[in-house]
Amino acid sequence: MNTPLATASGTSPVSNAQPAQAAQSALPTLPLPAAGEFDAAIQRGAYMPLTQFGVIDASGDDAASFLHGQLTNDTQHLDAANARLAGYCSAKGRLLASFLTWRSGETIRLLVSKDVQAAVQKRLSMFILRAKAKLADASGETAVIGLAGDVRKALSGVFDALPDGVHVKVDGAAGSLIRVPDALERLRYLWIGPKAVVEAHLSALDGKLERVSPAVWDWLDIRAGEPRITQPVVEQFVPQMVNFDVLGAVNFRKGCYPGQEVVARSQYRGTIKRRTSLANVAGDLDTVKPGVELFHSDDPGQPCGMVVNAASAPEGGIDVLVEIKLAALENGSVHLGAADGPALHFLALPYGLPTEV
Repeated sequence: MNTPLATASGTSPVSNAQPAQAAQSALPTLPLPAAGEFDAAIQRGAYMPLTQFGVIDASGDDAASFLHGQLTNDTQHLDAANARLAGYCSAKGRLLASFLTWRSGETIRLLVSKDVQAAVQKRLSMFILRAKAKLADASGETAVIGLAGDVRKALSGVFDALPDGVHVKVDGAAGSLIRVPDALERLRYLWIGPKAVVEAHLSALDGKLERVSPAVWDWLDIRAGEPRITQPVVEQFVPQMVNFDVLGAVNFRKGCYPGQEVVARSQYRGTIKRRTSLANVAGDLDTVKPGVELFHSDDPGQPCGMVVNAASAPEGGIDVLVEIKLAALENGSVHLGAADGPALHFLALPYGLPTEV
């Protein structure tokens, strides 16, 4: 069962979402982290090569203006010292992809989930038309490294300066270093640079930081409350459903982009009835995964939400970000897959949501 979810204000348009097996390229199977790997990231310091991401480079005189007309955030005024979250929507305002965007010289780089990269890059390329812009897959020659915990001393041996705020970026000979939202009050950074250069520096980090599974990063993203659009949930959510308005991924003052009218109408016409919450649920990643629907104990006949992202949790079970009707959180219980499925135990997000009126 894959019933289209309601819009942010509660209506139910038809979804064009494609099943996970239709993905042009699947996410790599990540090794399950051992307990010590979670401890390394939280208690000490760790790094992890992030094979679950791809990189798209947009270059040319019109690259910024072209992306500005396609994405939910402002790329026209993206400066060299900052990165921004952004979404890419269908004409119906449903997210096809989520990006972290930043400038690298004259190029704008887009960090995207690897399993949607090919389809999204192809779709974006169709709309370039006469613009002086070119999109290229930079994944093969680019390394993406996540770092978490007590890593500043180790990084100071690679970069002359470290970012002093979330989504602040510094550049150096080894590439770009971007601070991303903390998880469990621990610092996190993304290091993106030429593969050969980054790999040459990693050997020096091995004596200072522990190398852990990239799956730890997925868990940290969930605990940071930052959803990521992957193939199983393509075209399921208007940006507000995954808190993108709260996370700064939508600029409501910029010009038009695909789905902009739907996104703006959802923001201004009334109450937003669906949001993303953080929870833990019993199970494993074979059963608890993006796209699985949620059911409320008082209304077993229709879904009340959907799993957006899932990752193994150090204390057992699976931590999840779930898109859900706000009314479903008021009483009763929420269950995975069916009304008699495993119950979700909700946790506090690390940021507040607007009080809907």
